[in-house]
Amino acid sequence: MSTNTYNRKNWEDADFPILCQTCLGDNPYIRMTKEKFGKECKICTRPFTVFRWCPGAGMRFKKCEVCQTCAKLKNVCQTCMLDLEYGLPIQVRDHALKIKDDLPRSDVNREYYLQNVDAELGNSAVVGPGGVLGKLPSHKSELLAKLARTTPYYKRNRPHICSFWVKGECKRGEECPYRHEKPTDPDDPLSNQNIKDRYYGVNDPVAEKLLKRAQAMPHLDPPEDQMITTLYVGGLDEHVTEQDIKNSFYAYGEIRSITLVSKQGCAFVQFTLRKSAERAAESTFNKLMVRGNKATIRWGKSQGKVPIQAALGTSQEVPNALPAPPVEVTKNYFGLAAGGGGAPAPPPPFSSLANIPSSIPLGGLQYPSQDPSRMGAQTNQQNQYQ
Repeated sequence: MSTNTYNRKNWEDADFPILCQTCLGDNPYIRMTKEKFGKECKICTRPFTVFRWCPGAGMRFKKCEVCQTCAKLKNVCQTCMLDLEYGLPIQVRDHALKIKDDLPRSDVNREYYLQNVDAELGNSAVVGPGGVLGKLPSHKSELLAKLARTTPYYKRNRPHICSFWVKGECKRGEECPYRHEKPTDPDDPLSNQNIKDRYYGVNDPVAEKLLKRAQAMPHLDPPEDQMITTLYVGGLDEHVTEQDIKNSFYAYGEIRSITLVSKQGCAFVQFTLRKSAERAAESTFNKLMVRGNKATIRWGKSQGKVPIQAALGTSQEVPNALPAPPVEVTKNYFGLAAGGGGAPAPPPPFSSLANIPSSIPLGGLQYPSQDPSRMGAQTNQQNQYQ
């Protein structure tokens, strides 16, 4: 077997291209031209079958740029190099899925790698992407779902700008198949796009623009206080029950309590663990639907800090501290004179909790043992005077 015959075995001979819906066009009756081994792949430099077609009226003719092996390896369109599932650049998809490109760049290593990929895809009965992307258990990502295109973008198939019209020399007028528009600024990064950079996912201006847009999207940051495990759920209907709230949040972790305020149309969901609350906030922010209504998700507020007076007169804040004892408790209710001697003082004006003056708030006593009437002091003094 000669070297030329061996290499020709690795050349691609396909019957139909791998295209996205945008490049294919909205015309259901497309006429394609097929040229066997008509062009070299711009990635692996191997000859492949080239298809050429017009995606619609007033659009420019399009053709395949890479072979099907390279397209399957990255799960991209053979023409625009965008992901087939989300319609996004490879750099954005790899950033969202946290995968790295392992395609060799040298000619010999790349040829050997692609031969193994061809054998793996040819022996596999499942039709799908190859390489690192094919080994992932799931291709779902919140970032990809936000940035993905839901409808085809046929504006991308428009003709190029007429260079003669820019110079003021175009004489064809309306019959000119090119666009008569002002070109974009040459300093604009979007005007300098490269197919290889888009395929390898590096220095892609379109991907950088989309990533900046993703950073500018509203997001819910967790509070610094790690003790906060409560989420505020607003925008609820008056017919929403606690069971509806529980069904929406139980999958993210153990729920400690659910407080539903029907009149205000809101609820407070408290989780046992902070990780569960963060997972719930990230998964439900701007996406939760409760009985057909979109719910508003916010973090609960931190509990107020109660100031207490230190012994030296300085104040410090301790979270969830008990209140300071009232001044009346520190008085000499036992009737003892200063220094341990002298006559006993007159009995206090009250002898039970029922006779506590209104100046002392209910619950002001921190501990039951601090109440003089419950220790028998009042009764003993009264018996002494009788």
